[in-house]
Order: sequence, then structure tokens, then C-alpha cells
Amino acid sequence: VLLGGSDTVEFPIKFTPKRAGCYHCQILLKSSCDIRVYEIECVVNAEQADAQLEFLTPAYQTVTQEIPISNISSEDWRFEAVLEGQCFHGPPVINVPIGGTVPYPITFKPVAEC
Repeated sequence: VLLGGSDTVEFPIKFTPKRAGCYHCQILLKSSCDIRVYEIECVVNAEQADAQLEFLTPAYQTVTQEIPISNISSEDWRFEAVLEGQCFHGPPVINVPIGGTVPYPITFKPVAEC
């Protein structure tokens, strides 16, 4: 179908996921002279929440806070973490299996009063 001289046509799809995850579907379009299959993958992220961590520790003493990462999707997750700021440390990669919860440890090692 050509609309207004264009070689594209809009094909609106409404998608209402119940939770975060990766959703796959196929769309099959048939005509008398053509068959097309479109593969669609929709990735739904949970609502992003702002969070703050406050570390209180005497100078030169280390404190670690574990942050639980829960995977309620249908695929295993692999995160690469980038921590910004002096004196903060954590693993560069964390894997969270389907349906699992893995703590991500953030360690604060102050080298002076701050």
C-alpha cells in the first residue's frame, strides 16, 4: 500500500506490559503475492527510582553497603558497573539470574576526613 507517494505505511501497535522484561513477538503479513514476517523484541525497564546512599564512618575506616539487585525478568542479567567518586569501590561486573536477587557491594574507603 502506498500512501501519498511514500513507500512506507504506518503500522501502529499497542503494547501494554504487566512488568519489566524482554518480550518477543512475530507479525505475519500476507497478501496474494507476498508473505513477510517481522520479528519484534520489546525491552521494558522498571520505573527508574532515584536513590541516595549515605556513608558515615570514622576517618580511615572502611564501610560496605550491599544493594540488592532483583531480576524479575525472563532473562539472566549481566551488569557492568561504573562507580564515580573518590574512595568508592565495587565489582566491575555483576550477574543476576532469572528470578534471583544478588547483592551489589559498594565499599567506601576514606583516606582522609571528608
